[in-house]
Amino acid sequence: MRAWGASGPATSVWAVILLTTTLLWTATTVHAKDGPTIVATKFETPPTNLHYFEDSNVVLFQEAFGRTIWRSTDGGATWKKAEGIDHEKAVALVMHQYDSNRAYVLTRSSHHWRTHDRGETWQEFFTDAYLSDSRDAIGQWMKFHATDPNKILFTGMECQAFCEDLVMYTDDGFESDAKFLRGSTQGCWWAKSSPLFSTGEDDLDAQRILCIVRGDIFSHQADNRLLISDNYFSAKGADGVIQEFEPDLNGDSPVLGAVRIVEVKKFLLVAVASRNTAEMGLFVSDDTLKWHRAVFPHDHPIIEASYTVLESTNYSIQIDVLASKQISNPMGTLLTSNSNGTYFTRNAEHVNRNSDALVDFEKVSNIQGIFLLNQVDNWEEVEAGKEHKKIKTKITFDDGRTFESIKTGDEEIHLHSVTEMNNVGLVYSSPAPGLVMGNGNDGGHLKGYWDANLYVSDDAGRTWIEGPKGPHKYEFGDQGSILLAVKDSKKADVKEITYSLDHGKKWKTAELPDDMSIFPWTLTTTQDSTSLKFVLTARKGSVDDPEGFYVISIDFEGLHEDKCKESDMEDWYARVDDDGKPSCVMGHTQKYHRRKKDATCFIKEEFKDPVPEFTPCECTDADFECDFNFVRDGDECKLAAPITPPEGACKSDKPDESFKGSSGWRLIPGNECKRSGGDQKDKEKEWKCSDAKSPPTTPGSNEIEHTQMTFKGGFDRFEKHYLERGEINRDGDETIIARPYKAITGELGDIFITHDHGKNWTKVKLPGKEPVYSVVTHPYIKDMAFFLTRENKVFYTLDHGQHFDYFEPRYPPDLTFGRGPLAFHPDRKDWLIWHGKKCVGNDCHLEASLSKDRGDNWETIRRYVKRCEFTGSSKYRFRNESQIVCLARSREDNDDDNSLQILYSDEFPKNKLNVGLENVIDFATMAEFIVVATENKTAKSLNAVASINGRDYAPAHFPYNFQVPHTTAYTVLDSSTHAVNLFVVTEEEENRQYGSILKSNSNGTSYVLSVAGVNCDNGYFVDFEKMLGVEGVALVNTVANRDGGSERKQLRTKITHNDGAEWRFLPPPERDVEDKEFSCYSKTGDESCALHIHGYTERVDHRKTYSSESAIGIMFGIGNVGPILGDAKDADTFMTTDAGISWKMVKKGSWTWSFGDQGDIIVLAQRNTQTKSVSYSLDRGETWKDYTFSENEVVITDITTLRSVSSRNFLLWGHQGDRLITVNLDFSGLTSEPCKYDEDESKSDYVLWSPKHPSQKDGCLFGHKNFYLRKKTDRKCYNPNDLRQLHGVENCECTREDYECDYNYEMGSHGQCKLVDGLQPLDPVLACKEDPDQIEYFEPSGFRRIPLTTCKNGFEADKALQSHPCPGHEEEFEKAHGISGVGLFFAIVVPIAFASAVGWWVYRNWQSKFGQFGQIRLGEQGGLDSDSPLVKYPVVAVSAVVAVIGAMPLLIGSLWRTGKSAFDRVRGRDGGGRYSWLRGGSQRRFTTRDSFARGRGDYAIVDEDEGELLGDDSDDEV
Repeated sequence: MRAWGASGPATSVWAVILLTTTLLWTATTVHAKDGPTIVATKFETPPTNLHYFEDSNVVLFQEAFGRTIWRSTDGGATWKKAEGIDHEKAVALVMHQYDSNRAYVLTRSSHHWRTHDRGETWQEFFTDAYLSDSRDAIGQWMKFHATDPNKILFTGMECQAFCEDLVMYTDDGFESDAKFLRGSTQGCWWAKSSPLFSTGEDDLDAQRILCIVRGDIFSHQADNRLLISDNYFSAKGADGVIQEFEPDLNGDSPVLGAVRIVEVKKFLLVAVASRNTAEMGLFVSDDTLKWHRAVFPHDHPIIEASYTVLESTNYSIQIDVLASKQISNPMGTLLTSNSNGTYFTRNAEHVNRNSDALVDFEKVSNIQGIFLLNQVDNWEEVEAGKEHKKIKTKITFDDGRTFESIKTGDEEIHLHSVTEMNNVGLVYSSPAPGLVMGNGNDGGHLKGYWDANLYVSDDAGRTWIEGPKGPHKYEFGDQGSILLAVKDSKKADVKEITYSLDHGKKWKTAELPDDMSIFPWTLTTTQDSTSLKFVLTARKGSVDDPEGFYVISIDFEGLHEDKCKESDMEDWYARVDDDGKPSCVMGHTQKYHRRKKDATCFIKEEFKDPVPEFTPCECTDADFECDFNFVRDGDECKLAAPITPPEGACKSDKPDESFKGSSGWRLIPGNECKRSGGDQKDKEKEWKCSDAKSPPTTPGSNEIEHTQMTFKGGFDRFEKHYLERGEINRDGDETIIARPYKAITGELGDIFITHDHGKNWTKVKLPGKEPVYSVVTHPYIKDMAFFLTRENKVFYTLDHGQHFDYFEPRYPPDLTFGRGPLAFHPDRKDWLIWHGKKCVGNDCHLEASLSKDRGDNWETIRRYVKRCEFTGSSKYRFRNESQIVCLARSREDNDDDNSLQILYSDEFPKNKLNVGLENVIDFATMAEFIVVATENKTAKSLNAVASINGRDYAPAHFPYNFQVPHTTAYTVLDSSTHAVNLFVVTEEEENRQYGSILKSNSNGTSYVLSVAGVNCDNGYFVDFEKMLGVEGVALVNTVANRDGGSERKQLRTKITHNDGAEWRFLPPPERDVEDKEFSCYSKTGDESCALHIHGYTERVDHRKTYSSESAIGIMFGIGNVGPILGDAKDADTFMTTDAGISWKMVKKGSWTWSFGDQGDIIVLAQRNTQTKSVSYSLDRGETWKDYTFSENEVVITDITTLRSVSSRNFLLWGHQGDRLITVNLDFSGLTSEPCKYDEDESKSDYVLWSPKHPSQKDGCLFGHKNFYLRKKTDRKCYNPNDLRQLHGVENCECTREDYECDYNYEMGSHGQCKLVDGLQPLDPVLACKEDPDQIEYFEPSGFRRIPLTTCKNGFEADKALQSHPCPGHEEEFEKAHGISGVGLFFAIVVPIAFASAVGWWVYRNWQSKFGQFGQIRLGEQGGLDSDSPLVKYPVVAVSAVVAVIGAMPLLIGSLWRTGKSAFDRVRGRDGGGRYSWLRGGSQRRFTTRDSFARGRGDYAIVDEDEGELLGDDSDDEV
């Protein structure tokens, strides 16, 4: 098998070991009279990453331990160290994909080596970025242009507080330094990544690049954007606007969530993920201009990590999709696309695959239409978990239309394939025409690998013969004249090689030199299999005590004297039918000229690939496929969308007008069949113009419709769960699982499900009779729900209730503490942690177990645990994606003195749990933070500790003036703004509790007071409410009478628009809903008059939020206008549409609400009141209408819709008499027209809206303006796309509102930050210690940047005072603040020259111009002579001094500008400069949004030994 850069399991372990050692090597040669020449070269460390330069015998490999790069020019017989490389720094060897002379040695740093002459010489090159270590980049560091070898993309990383990928590029093969392309990337690709792919335009082929760009360093992959640039993401014009655009993947609009790009022959595939689902979308293009959503059979959706793009043809894409329920025994369905990749149909079911998504599928090399696959024969028993797989091998000769068994004689044989790789490269075949080999066995199904024998076919798999006994590694040489095999073994006992010169009829052996006994690793040869030379890598001795590692050259040169003549050759047809006649695929037969199997000669045409000869066939039905906008239905192609008429047709309104158009069929692109006489399937047919029009949508009825359902059983409450589809795969399914119950007795009813938002309900039919005590939805994958029983059985659904299955955990759940037994991974839908109650006698404890296959298999994580969580996520690249954190007892017992500890593992079970922290009470995960409460047993209080990486924990430093002697409770609030909002209780008297919200720096360790006196209840739930979808806006209720003794708490509502840096009262509306004035009024809100809102602690359903992420800027609240918050029973309903800047009253009394159509439909209902109607608004609350849904009075307890609020359906929950009811309200009849966006605002259905800060005139919020689309309130249409997507961003200059008070500072009465009396500011030099690359620090100004802000320049409050050099960076500081020679000349000479000129002018005008400068003349008494030296020179000197003083501002300004310019040059591009390799907190701070910038003076970074900081999205009490 050819060494094409792949490494099999046998060698992969060595590829990652990077230890330094010495190399000793020797070479032993054997010359056999009638056999090959064998040369064995010994090395002290294993050889790995072996590569041939294509069309040559030059080979490179890298030592696994010592990193040394070795080179051979004679096919592996002799070796030399590559010269010009610092081998100790070599990390990876990369071969140029399209230039056979080039290779690259990469290091961890920004300096690497390249060769353009097959490794003879090496030159250093500079990438200006360290090599990335992210999961997406490893092994994919370099992307090559298919036709221009000088164009290369390099993925590096930019390390500030955290490391983020960026891409550099070269267009001169790294002759010059690499240039910056794009930051915040998840991969970039040349459009011309494949020789077959083309945009259709030469200039675009030359430079077009596609990049997946992350939304934020902590953002979900669903926020990723696909961006395209034709100018290296640089500005084309003087306006500085970057040339980049988002392609319309969805036909008329971009799509968020691109996660990877795959190049397949002439296609580009983009996989797209969305929130709430593992289901993905796949978009296909053959030119990057037009994109199509790939359509799959409805029962084979594309699931993340559950599909594999296979080696495809030039005319179709082949994908295997996971189709089995048993994750531990996966099986797939093979799907093949039409020629433009848009429609997929089934080829084969139950295809064998493994848990690594490898599929037993391989095409016979260089022959169209033939491939082999392995199928699971007993798939039903495997699905039921009753049997292991019984695998059979099948082959197709007609591109997957039909399959047949492979046989030797009459006996079926079955071959081991891709899922059991034992070598490198392809499994079965090579470019040698028609020659195929494989390890397998005869019989009913495939047996174990060590029971296999070698089988050979020389007719592309149609017939087979048995070769040597036992499994072998094998290769092809001299275009198939040589078949070489080396027996595989479990130990180092292989002493010979085996070869055949007649297509496997007879086999000979040759002994290894010096009676060697080896354990073979890999066997390979040149990529084209034309060489007579082979390379075998092996180990001598045992694994524990190796005696050496060998690279063995096997050379068949000279075995035969003759070179093949024409008489030794034959014509061989690649495909023949049952009668032996050539058969056609893609309209032609395929023929090769190859050596006869019995000829005693070698072809000896090294590096000359066999060339097939094609002969056209007459066209048949198999050469045609359905045309675009037509879908296959049996033997017909039916119209699926309007047909496009030719130019000039259908211009009149005549009902019978027609035109000639597609028949529905087309010749498959690339098909070369010969058309015979008569009509063909693609002959145009007559169409009516009415067929060219869009099929009419269901016309809007202009009415709201409702459907009421009644539930029997005397229940009074509902448990309800929405299973929401992802944004890219909604298809009208709106699933809800509901269960009625009795609140007082806890009696549970049946579980019901609806797929149409409550219009129809059915009982859930689970595969078991065990009663369900709880329903749990997956917090990240909303397609999934779990039904918990009290036994060792859990039912679940993966597909929003379409099908149900179950798994059996080891132990039953513990129902005593009310904590759920399941924990879920954010990305890996099949990874579960189960907390089961294990009892030995009377000793019971929780045991946490891990399953990576959805409950098929379990592995114990830890006994005596409180809980374990997945803290790893693709969202947080600074933390291992597999990380688990547990809270568990220090010992395995329940004794009182057995304290709790935090434990973690970065890759369980490979890495066992390590202790992270002792004496722990509890922990909470929130956003990127892990916050832990530890116990101070001496002081009997709690301490807060935080971590970002889950391994290293740093104590939280509270403000020195924040004294809480006995802290007994912390509540971690929503912390989605890169800082922890930690609520600390300061008053614990029952019914009088309140506390302070402290806000952390970016690693959760240094806190400042955000707001004091915040209300909480007896359970320490806090009146803190974030406005969803808008950055940094939140509301709190504070206790106004904190000194009021035992009187009832008086609450006031405050709002922040800058993430807690400043809090203001809510401005009250002037008039109520009846246009009457309120009892008081204040324009901005103050202590005497403001709007106050009832908060979280008074909410009946804590899941019911006041705002929605999709209805951006809209919030509702129940409250009153006045000096304090009144009683809830007297409250009215208010709303804001501008993120809390202004409010209006919309209803008298207390109403519940729900948003639909992304905020453009709002429905209000009076709660717990007899009613027949609801109120709704279609213009964001400007006007309201009532809708009557019942003839009889009902009591509404809730109103719900999809969490994404994209639906136009709502569900009322309530009761009518003693029966529970649901009422579906369907607003979709009000309009059938989708809203459309147009750049011309007058034509668009949308306007641009941006949230603002109330005191910033420029409308900026956190240093930028985010623009969103909002539907115009007068438009009658619905929103077809997600409006949460940013429509534009503008950065702003910094202002006071971009800063908050620093540590030990507090807000003064005039909005300035003043130092707390008696305290000292943080030592500013600490910034230098945290960031060794930093060259300067500033004297404390009292301000620090808000983490969210992206502002630039302007008023930089944290840099207002004097700067000083960091220790060890004095020279750099001087350079940065120094001045160039030219600048120094102008800065000194110009002022002095100016001063001299002024002095001379003053001197010249001493008497005449200035009245003698006040001389007093007394008659003719003599005075001082102006020409006297006593007068002349002092005057000049004084004048010069005056002039220099006047010129000082000029000099200072000149020096500042020059120094600032020099400093900017030192800093380089945003986020550029020098990089560190995994230095934890030692990297420079962020500077721009692209590099997730925050600027100098930002929040402190965890020290190197403290590590870094994760999260959920709900409040957790600690």
